[in-house]
This record gives sequence, structure tokens and C-alpha cells, in this order.
Amino acid sequence: MTTYPVNMAVKPDVFAFFDEATNTISYIVKDPGSNACAIVDSVMDIDYAAGRITFDHADELIRVITEKGLKLEWIIETHVHADHLSAAPYIQEKLGGKIGVGSKITVVQDTFGKVFNEGTEFQRDGSQFDALFEDGDTYMIGTMQAFAMYTPGHTPACMVHVMGDAAFVGDTLFMPDGGSARADFPGGDAGILYDSIQKVLALPDETRLFMCHDYGPNGRDIAWETSVAEEKAQNIHVGGGKTKEEFVRFRTERDATLAMPNLIIPSLQVNMRAGEVPTDADGKPMLKVPVNGL
Repeated sequence: MTTYPVNMAVKPDVFAFFDEATNTISYIVKDPGSNACAIVDSVMDIDYAAGRITFDHADELIRVITEKGLKLEWIIETHVHADHLSAAPYIQEKLGGKIGVGSKITVVQDTFGKVFNEGTEFQRDGSQFDALFEDGDTYMIGTMQAFAMYTPGHTPACMVHVMGDAAFVGDTLFMPDGGSARADFPGGDAGILYDSIQKVLALPDETRLFMCHDYGPNGRDIAWETSVAEEKAQNIHVGGGKTKEEFVRFRTERDATLAMPNLIIPSLQVNMRAGEVPTDADGKPMLKVPVNGL
């Protein structure tokens, strides 16, 4: 079992930005010991019906980093999102920083490279990213050590990133009243997701957990921060000692009723390229729509 270098004495400043169009929360995470920061799960705006891409959400992150005098060192993707597009290359062009994702991105690229008939020119080796993280890999944000925890199940490339006492869980977990993410995408697995959630819940009880999405179940206000202790006690899918068998049964039955995310087709094509929009033979931005392919 991997031993993770948890350091609860380091308490980064976390600034959250909610994107109402996709129910995504992006984060700026500041090293408490310097002016260095990271961005986690940025959003690029798209009007899919009109085929129009804009950058209002990313520009807000850039504005805050600039106004606070911060130095962007990392742009982290917790996984290849199926419900929003990453703005990583746009932000990198403006502020620098390295784009990082889990090393199993190659599995996702191979799977969806075939779905979208990308051809041999599409590299399936993760080379579109600056860093490919393995389970337990560490990296620095200024003076703060961060590490990546491999948490597959929702997708085969999901990683939770832990920065001091803060963990950014991607879609591995939702708020306690939201439960967990689906596990029926290609490469997903409910049993593996349960095991990954247990790895997260093995972090210290006081670890701050930050969600990638929230949908305000039962009409409550949007929220994105909880703790390991609260998830263990209250999560409606895995809390209170629910067994793996119970979780797999529920998750499988639930997933069978879910429609595909509205932005899955553009999101996968863009995000498996580290946020770059694919182009046609003339170099013009162009998205494909596979028929009966998902």
C-alpha cells in the first residue's frame, strides 16, 4: 500500500469559483509560505448549440491571481472531465505554470481516440500534458509539498490531489448529501470507485475535502467544502459503514437511469488534449459528433 506524505500542519488558502452553467467548482490554492499557487479544474465556457467558446470563467481566475500578486506554478486536472471543458492552455498562455494529470490519461486517450476516430496523428501518450502523475507522486507549490492519490472508478485516470490539509477530490466524492459520482463511463467501475473512496476516507478526519461539482440536492445552497469525518459519518452512498456490496448495487442501479452529460462530446475531445480544441485538416477548430458511439 502506498504511504502518502500527509502534512496537516500546512493549511493553504483556498479560493473557490462556481460555474453555474456546469455546476463545476474551480480552485486557486495558495501556498501559505509564499506567493505560489495552483489552479485545480478550470473551466472554459462553451455555447454548444452555437459552437462558440469564450473564457469568462478562466479570466476571473486570472484576474484574482494577478490582483493578489500570485505566481501560478501548476494547473491541475483531477481527471478527464465529461461535463465541462478545461481552460488549462488558455490560462497557461496568460500566466505560465505546468499542466498536470494522472498518468492513466493514456488509457482515456486510447479509449476515446477510437470513439472519435482521431487517427494516428492524435498522440495517445499523454504528451499534451506537462506532467503525468503516478500514485503517490509529490510536487511543490512554492514551499508546500503536494501529492497525487490514484482514485479510479469514475474514470480510469482519476486522481485526488492533496495540498497540506486540503484534498481536491474531483468526482470521486460529492458533498455528503450528494453521495458519489457515476461509474458507468467507459473504464469506470463501481467496485473500484468504492475502494478509491475508502483511500480518501483514510486521510485524517480533519482533512478539508473540496468537491469538483455540486448540484444543491433538495434545494439547498451550493456547497463545496466538507471533511473526511463528515463524509465518513454522513455520505449517503458510503457513509455510516455501508458495505462495498451495498454501494455497487446502488451505484449500478442508479447509473442505469442516468442520461449522458450535456457536454460529454465536446468535453472529452478537448480535455483528453489538455484543453486544446481539435482542428480539421485546414487547422480550423472543429468538434466531432460520433453517432451511437457512447
